[in-house]
Amino acid sequence: MIRDELFPEIASRRNGFLEVGDGHTIYWEESGAREGIPVVFLHGGPGSGTSPTQRRFFDPRAYRIILFDQRGAGRSTPRAGIEANTTPHLIADMERLRQHLDIEAWLVFGGSWGSTLALAYGQAHPDRCLGFVLRGVFLGRRNEIDWFMNGMRGFFPEVWRSFAEFIPAAERADLLRAYHRRLTDPDPKEHLPAARHWARYEKACSSLLPEPEQIWSAEDPNHALNLARIEAHYFLNDMFLPDGGLLAGVERIRHLPATIVQGRYDVICPPESAHALARAWAGAELVYVPDAGHAAMEPGVRRALVRATERFKTTLRQPVRVG
Repeated sequence: MIRDELFPEIASRRNGFLEVGDGHTIYWEESGAREGIPVVFLHGGPGSGTSPTQRRFFDPRAYRIILFDQRGAGRSTPRAGIEANTTPHLIADMERLRQHLDIEAWLVFGGSWGSTLALAYGQAHPDRCLGFVLRGVFLGRRNEIDWFMNGMRGFFPEVWRSFAEFIPAAERADLLRAYHRRLTDPDPKEHLPAARHWARYEKACSSLLPEPEQIWSAEDPNHALNLARIEAHYFLNDMFLPDGGLLAGVERIRHLPATIVQGRYDVICPPESAHALARAWAGAELVYVPDAGHAAMEPGVRRALVRATERFKTTLRQPVRVG
């Protein structure tokens, strides 16, 4: 019987900071089996960072679990840094980290923006991927960005109103640019209130039912600024993705196994994107969670993600030694 509950809490076995150029240093950590199946966890946002709970999607007896904070996020420095912070930079960082850890190829696990980065990385380096577990698919298309900035008001009108009314009426025709100006202002009196409003908006729309932990994280000034500033930077630049987007590049990874987990009532990243990806990727398994929104820790979503890693555990190479 395949397990579907999170694994017990574990500590990281080792961690460090890797200089990746352009003044950026990224935090990384490793846990689980020393010679297990390598898996890299890609956090969302961009800008949200990793947390110890995310180690628990993987059997520590079977997986060599790699978490890292992307440029500007979490414990990486400079915090909320957007200079030299683009999708190609993050792809290059993943390759530097893979080589630093002497990993030949890894399972790529990512949700929300993490699914975007997983697809972009896989299409750039298909020979370094064992497969994919993707959650809450975001393809980085302009209509998905516009949906986040304006469309979600159809489901969360009071939340969107608070988000929009933080901006003076004269600037509301382009909320993204208005927020971006404030989030990139060096004065904390300008960027911190904007960051909190952005983070509250996103967190309030993330779950089918409110989660106290999600609401709390929106109030943390470091987390809120990392998330809001980096997201606005990426949104304004169309996620730094190639012309034609990620669907056009699926042919480069179509031979690799993939499981896509999608909350049926995901308002942040509506199911249409997961559906489009699965249609383009005939071999991918699409799992709809009928009682969930966007958040990875909603009960149905986390069960489906653990089931996916358990299935990959049986189809990919087995560990030799547990550390």
